[in-house]
Amino acid sequence: MEEKFDAIKKDIQLIIDNIAYKNFPEASIKLIEVSDNLDDMMDATDDEVVLREISKYQVLLNHLQIKMSTTE
Repeated sequence: MEEKFDAIKKDIQLIIDNIAYKNFPEASIKLIEVSDNLDDMMDATDDEVVLREISKYQVLLNHLQIKMSTTE
């Protein structure tokens, strides 16, 4: 599971980088991909620690989505 979270972290950094470069279409695509991956991870586990970690990333993605929608 740790390797999945490492991949999520890298993907979120790509989203942040794309937002910084004002490459909003690419950031939106990656945001959707990461969100789908988190949903799949959530469906596949019942471990409370993993679910808490997933929810942290979901909150971050929501904030990034809001940031993109206000700057586009």
